[in-house]
Amino acid sequence: MRDRLRVVVADDERPARSLLLSMLRRFDDVEVVGEAVDGAAAVELIEREKPDLALLDLQMPEVDGIGVVRLLKRGAMPMLAFITAYDEYAVRAFELNAVDYLLKPVDAARLRETVSRAIDRLDRDDARATAVKNVRSAASAFEAASATPLRRIPVRRKNEIVLVPVSDVASVIADGELLHVTTIRGVKHTISYRLKDLEGRLDPEEFIRVSRGILVNISAITKATPMPGGMFVLSLSNGQELHTSRFHSRLLRERLLKL
Repeated sequence: MRDRLRVVVADDERPARSLLLSMLRRFDDVEVVGEAVDGAAAVELIEREKPDLALLDLQMPEVDGIGVVRLLKRGAMPMLAFITAYDEYAVRAFELNAVDYLLKPVDAARLRETVSRAIDRLDRDDARATAVKNVRSAASAFEAASATPLRRIPVRRKNEIVLVPVSDVASVIADGELLHVTTIRGVKHTISYRLKDLEGRLDPEEFIRVSRGILVNISAITKATPMPGGMFVLSLSNGQELHTSRFHSRLLRERLLKL
């Protein structure tokens, strides 16, 4: 006989979290293995308890439900269902990618459907792997559709999550599937993110792409030194020197180097 579905709940609103936990504990095939009051705590809880299913509130402060997806270590991703007050961008992204979601206030019958669907996926390894892949695609789709510029970037530092203000970022350099973020003070961080996705969440009035793999905070640029071929070396206030591409040099001239 298969063990019960191991579930964690993350919601910063205590009444909503308590209601979810109460409903889950009435299901004979569910074992609640933990609860978290915010996204950072959810990451720690999921990686420690390794649940089968995590129910994540989408709109948690600082590190939201999508942020949890971004911060979880590879291999630590459980099946996920997002909980949200109606959000057209979220619902569209989740439906297009076959990712489960629950609308607040959560209905017991709808929660039962989510649990049953997770149990079915748990019994089929290929379905679970597909579900995890779909979650990442849904996260990217939701972030791309959201019009709210990112103000803080959650970064993992060993077992901690550091919130780096976007205004403190001097440059972002792509390295395969990783991004190296350097602050104005010269502090370096590494995150798992696509440059195109991050660029879409930054204010275009504050950041500019200077080559295929480099984003720069405009306020951090102190000098642009011309190079052969119409390119530039940009000097930043933190001491970095970054080379522009020929194509992006034209955009740089248009935006920054004309009175």
